[in-house]
Amino acid sequence: MVDLKIFVNEIEREVEKDISVFKIKDIFNKCSDVVVLNGFPIKKDEILKENDRVTLIEKGKKPSMNELESLMIARHTPKVYEKLKVGKIAILGLGGLGSNIAISLARIGVGKLILVDYDVVEPSNLNRQQYFIDDIGKYKTEAMKEHLDKINPFIDVEIHNSYITKENINFLHEVDIIIEAFDDPNCKAEISNFVLLHMREKYLIASSGMAGYYDSNIIVTKKIREKFYICGDFVHEAKEGEGLMAPRVAICANHMANLASKILIDYI
Repeated sequence: MVDLKIFVNEIEREVEKDISVFKIKDIFNKCSDVVVLNGFPIKKDEILKENDRVTLIEKGKKPSMNELESLMIARHTPKVYEKLKVGKIAILGLGGLGSNIAISLARIGVGKLILVDYDVVEPSNLNRQQYFIDDIGKYKTEAMKEHLDKINPFIDVEIHNSYITKENINFLHEVDIIIEAFDDPNCKAEISNFVLLHMREKYLIASSGMAGYYDSNIIVTKKIREKFYICGDFVHEAKEGEGLMAPRVAICANHMANLASKILIDYI
């Protein structure tokens, strides 16, 4: 009797009650090497429940584009992808913070990313920013879009290769979340103040303190006021004798990316 609804590689299927995961594997893809149940790879058979999600993957086989998106999200927490897919986030600045944030948000499948920067990739960026030697001389926006297209072709990436000011940010009205990731303190202050005063319906995520090689655990996320958050250790700003390096910059960046994903899933 057909009375159980499950999802196999994100396609809804009706199957008999009390069917097991490995039976589903036998029915839909006997050659699969990886069996993921509700975001977790399993080795032991289990009886399926209503709305369970099973993903079947063959190692070493490149899937078709029709199959790829569902396989990419196999390890996601169930039921979050639908909310991420419709999310829209602007990342202002594509340096150490912004480039890491963009890659994390692309990997989890945020539907639209707007990337803003005016600078080009140069050698001193490579110690912490998500670029390659071959990117040197390219605009950061264009280099990052190339990388994101290779990571996740199912998202929309819009680039603005310009110096952003409060006069040219009308495109921010379409997004849910604005992530301020500038290096220049004047730009940080101008844009953040403008958003807080004139775009109060938007979530704003900024940063403060990630230089050096101090304890990773002092980097935190703080809610400053309604819809405004800052991530960092709030102490160690970059200065002479205290540089920015990949580990702490990436930790702070992923605090910001994780917060953005949580906002999309829980509040929007």
